Amino acid sequence: MKALKGFFEFVLYVAVVLVITFLLVKFVAQRTEVFGTSMVPTLQSGDQLIADKITYRFRDPERFDIIVFPYRMEEKTYYIKRIIGLPGETVRIDLDGTIYIDGQPLSETYGKDPITDPGLAIDELTLADDEYFCLGDNRAVSKDSRYGDVGNIKRREIIGRAWLRIYPFSEFGILKHQ
Repeated sequence: MKALKGFFEFVLYVAVVLVITFLLVKFVAQRTEVFGTSMVPTLQSGDQLIADKITYRFRDPERFDIIVFPYRMEEKTYYIKRIIGLPGETVRIDLDGTIYIDGQPLSETYGKDPITDPGLAIDELTLADDEYFCLGDNRAVSKDSRYGDVGNIKRREIIGRAWLRIYPFSEFGILKHQ
């Protein structure tokens, strides 16, 4: 009888741990690994991140937030990019790489190299009320909102805000967004 009670306590303990783990992964945080160089110098290939899934339940994403969202063309592939354009704004990128938001040059220091290919943003893009325009920090190689297969990111597609780098340990810390 004691052994049976111990067994049921163990099963209950494992079930509670699994439920808590499921709830944390589903609603609170997600571990994400960086693949590629599109966010260099901010993030490196192989960096392990925690994406915060709670913040955007209480506030809207902000300009320069680093977000995680699924890539539309491949199942189980996630992109990590920086928000540049917000809902309702117009975005345009000149051939010299200058980014314009609502006709005004954007002052930012995240881009590693000048943009050489403005892609779809060569023409002014108007973002819908639920869309964000995102760029990688390594603008020369990033596949981002400038290209049709990524495009503007809808609010509902955002998994969360990249919040914490957990690996490599030498770079452990909260990510700079602003």
